[in-house]
Amino acid sequence: MKDETGILSSPFTRRDVLKTASLASLAAAFPGGVFAAQASERIRVGVIGCGGRGTDAALNCAEASPDVVIAALGDLFPDQVKSSHEHLKQKLAGRLTATPETCFSGFDAYKKVVAADVDLVILAAPPFFRPIHLEAAVKAGKNIFTEKPVAVDPAGARSVIATAELAAQKGLAIVAGTQRRHQAHYVEIMKRVRAGDIGEIVSGQCYWNMGTLWVERAAQNWADKTIKKWSDMEWQVRNWLFTAWCSGDHIVEQHVHNLDVMNWAMGAHPVKCVGMGGRAARVEPQYGNIFDHFAVEYEYPNGARVLSMCRQTAGAAENVSERVVGTSGFSYTDSADGYIKGSKAYENEKASPNPYVQEHVDLIASIRAGKPLNEGRQVAESTLTAIMGRMSAYTGRALSWDWVINASKLDLTPPHMELKNLPPLEVAVPGKTPLV
Repeated sequence: MKDETGILSSPFTRRDVLKTASLASLAAAFPGGVFAAQASERIRVGVIGCGGRGTDAALNCAEASPDVVIAALGDLFPDQVKSSHEHLKQKLAGRLTATPETCFSGFDAYKKVVAADVDLVILAAPPFFRPIHLEAAVKAGKNIFTEKPVAVDPAGARSVIATAELAAQKGLAIVAGTQRRHQAHYVEIMKRVRAGDIGEIVSGQCYWNMGTLWVERAAQNWADKTIKKWSDMEWQVRNWLFTAWCSGDHIVEQHVHNLDVMNWAMGAHPVKCVGMGGRAARVEPQYGNIFDHFAVEYEYPNGARVLSMCRQTAGAAENVSERVVGTSGFSYTDSADGYIKGSKAYENEKASPNPYVQEHVDLIASIRAGKPLNEGRQVAESTLTAIMGRMSAYTGRALSWDWVINASKLDLTPPHMELKNLPPLEVAVPGKTPLV
């Protein structure tokens, strides 16, 4: 029989297949994979968060499989939805099936996307909203691609861990936008590190030191706040990169990539940390309340210590990489290269496929194989690693992992979720900002 699109469909849903079929029966019933139950079976994707990253993630997903269609869009702001729809229409032509009836805006747009006829959702709203959106998607029975980080505070990280467990129970996939986990040379280097090719790990260093953000829109948007009569909430969400409650600060929003690699190499999360940071270059109010530099020392269960540095400062030295030091060598990785020096030296000689596409290839393949990937807890722990470092730098206190995950009451939820004014943003002052 045919569905509303005119495409042949089976008498049961894809969701029924994912919930009930074994890998062997899936292979027998659908040689082309679960999403390809019929030759022209479509993978309907909904996007929550229609900014640049969400729109690009939709394109990456579409590139990962010709069966993907973008069927629903949702964002807090209608102009974001419109802009994303126009861009996707130019790039995807007939593979954009979202109509005005499946394009949503407002704080509840995510509920409408997950309630739509979609198989998979992309979560790309500002990080504060990730735990709420992730929980809603899993409860609705959707497979998920979620951008990193997945929380901005311990309360959110705990929520994501619980949701990841629920996803596992329901047989749903969660793949995170920590794309290095899907980048060929990273996978090879980390496999060798975990196999002991550099000996016992004794230390490491990781960096995201860069110039100004590629989205340095703060000054213009600060003027727009008055011109367009934006409320505090609208300005803060539109400028989420500069708003600590929305982004978690850049140590969480950006440096989480490098910290995730260190956790990967160690096979564990840190047990304690002490950090520092501040605002040396971004002192104007249009830069919200985030720091522009952090330095954190993490200690791991085996006693190894990792130096973490991140900075967003124009005109300063740049370095985005990871280095893991063992008793018989060391590894080096960055977005383009990787190698091992020591008794078991290794030099990467192959270019990795685009990891932003590969993560979607791996996600879709895992669902089709009946073995859905679940990176929820993994990315939650890497996110909490970054959160712990920020909390230490903001307060000036040394912290333990056990206290942060079990005892911290920190919850950055604003006093309301409406496009109205909010209390003034406060910049943390180490030694004075309380530890919560």
